Amino acid sequence: MPEGTRVVKVNLGARSYEIRIGPGLIREVGRIVAGVARGRRILIVTDRHVGPKYGHALAASLRDAGMEGAAVEIPPGEGAKSLKIASFLYDQCIETGLDRRSTIVALGGGVIGDVAGFVAATFMRGIDYVQVPTTLLAQVDSSVGGKTAIDHPKAKNAIGAFHQPRAVVADVRALETLPERELKAGIAEVIKYGVIADADFFAFLESNMAALLARREDVLTGAIARSCEIKASVVEADERESGPREALNFGHTFGHAIETATGYGKYLHGEAVAIGMAMAGRLAADRGLWAADDASRLEKLIVAAGLPVRASGVDPAAVREAMFRDKKARDGRLRLVLPVGMGRVRTFDDIPEDAVGRILAAGCES
Repeated sequence: MPEGTRVVKVNLGARSYEIRIGPGLIREVGRIVAGVARGRRILIVTDRHVGPKYGHALAASLRDAGMEGAAVEIPPGEGAKSLKIASFLYDQCIETGLDRRSTIVALGGGVIGDVAGFVAATFMRGIDYVQVPTTLLAQVDSSVGGKTAIDHPKAKNAIGAFHQPRAVVADVRALETLPERELKAGIAEVIKYGVIADADFFAFLESNMAALLARREDVLTGAIARSCEIKASVVEADERESGPREALNFGHTFGHAIETATGYGKYLHGEAVAIGMAMAGRLAADRGLWAADDASRLEKLIVAAGLPVRASGVDPAAVREAMFRDKKARDGRLRLVLPVGMGRVRTFDDIPEDAVGRILAAGCES
């Protein structure tokens, strides 16, 4: 492994795997895949933005390791998380000759990981896949934990499956070409981990946000590794989101609803989560669940990361309607993850609707 590589283990018995984080790891993917794959046949799934940048190096690494198969590019963006694209990828799996011992390699951001993982989970009732995330958001969140999904027009991630990857390979140098807006969107998920599990990590981010935004390799590697450690510990405790894993949804009930209400086009996922975290923080402060000073610290850090804390041009009624369609709602009641102190959250299903409505009215600017 290249110098500076960090390894985080996700301990799930027979479904355990390693997350490797460090510089120059794309050229190591072939060796890693060969070490975990049950067969030699592969399909690389990427998009038309990432493929030209990293696809050739990845394919060469896989060929050098004795893997055979094909690569396919799909359109970039949230719109690719659809039944239409999934059907197209099933066709590619069959044409490439994949069988139950084959492996799908997902090269790209969270959209690629979600749709490729969903196809892997459902093709031939489940085949192996490896995540090679190239965005910060994917490296710290969506590539880890085995949640795969495609969207329904009325609800984000409504169609999905739990399916753990065989390995995750996060090359921090892939972030060098990441657009600034995408980098900032990923930082939203990094901030989330500090709020839900580690007050010291939150303070580290307050002190090192400028270095993160400047893409300092050591700071990025450390922040990604700590984020993955937190997520791994949560997934190990609750793989299928029956209880403790709900903590990872902090900011997401508001955020997913904002994405849905705006047609998945106005805000990047991380931007919507940033707004959602700010809303959840304000709601928690209003309910006396955590200090107003902590809510202020959260908003200041989100702003320091160059992220929004309010949604513009969004109808709060449409956001509220989408929240009640969220898959986390139960029996017509919202389930909201709210902070009860820096580094600690709880799930509530008894927050009055009018309290949520006030937060939406204040946080959505028309």
